[in-house]
Amino acid sequence: TGPLYHAAPLLFSLSVPLVAGVTIVLMDGWDAQQALDLILEHRVTHTHMVPTMFHRLLSLPADVRARADVSSLRSVWHGAAPCPVAVKRRIIEWFGPVVDEYYSATEGLGTFVDSSTWLAHPGTVGKPYPPDQVVIGDDDGNPVPAGEIGLVWLKASTVGRFEYHGDAEKTQRSYRGEYFTVGDLGRFDDDGYLYLTDRDADVIISGGVNIYPAEVDAVLLEHPAVADVATVGVPSDEWGEDVKAVVEPRDAGAAGPELEAELIAFCRDRLSHYKCPRSVDFVEELPRSDSGKVYRRRLRDGYRVRGGG
Repeated sequence: TGPLYHAAPLLFSLSVPLVAGVTIVLMDGWDAQQALDLILEHRVTHTHMVPTMFHRLLSLPADVRARADVSSLRSVWHGAAPCPVAVKRRIIEWFGPVVDEYYSATEGLGTFVDSSTWLAHPGTVGKPYPPDQVVIGDDDGNPVPAGEIGLVWLKASTVGRFEYHGDAEKTQRSYRGEYFTVGDLGRFDDDGYLYLTDRDADVIISGGVNIYPAEVDAVLLEHPAVADVATVGVPSDEWGEDVKAVVEPRDAGAAGPELEAELIAFCRDRLSHYKCPRSVDFVEELPRSDSGKVYRRRLRDGYRVRGGG
């Protein structure tokens, strides 16, 4: 599970199991191989993960994954960050239809989707219930049509409005009437299913066009040489921002101009060319929070200090 000082792992992996009186298996730090070993040893039935954990499990050698016994799993909850469609599909194929996804914030509730529904609507994080729980709107909270990308506004809890500690201005910016936003972007399809696009703060604006890093990340994660990736916008005199992919390669020895060219070509075969990285940097390890989220801002800020590159 993720760190227990985050709301979802605390609820799903500690609080509910304690109330139910069931055995809890805790890890000092999450490791893919150890997680599989503990699932087998203790016949673990329920767990909470984030997409980074899925990717690391799928990065284990094929023979290791083939030998792993995950048949005891009844429910694998996940959230905290968007999960690339290809990654989630492979996890469902491996674990079975036991993968349940939620979208919410510590500040309020959102949506839920089980495996069968997700397979019918790949990429969705589910339908809001009740329907007015989530609105896709503009900066002022006004609803936008289905299919159009906008800010995700969640209905505030009836318990009372939350406040960001010591930041009254941020609190005020986050609210529009009875709805609040944490800066996520998304869209509804015609059937009312919600799809997340990215974080508003992470959007790259290159030549006046919005580019969503999560879309680029999802493509690069399909390349066998990529262990992990974070796409960011870096300063450009010509374009305002250039698209740069920061890649954690599976084999550090393969990093270099040849692999950079291969990854850019890989993207150009699968994405509109304006969305593709103009350059690729290789790092030993991407900076991440304890919950597994990439510190994308830290990467961006580093390039801005250096003036791009």
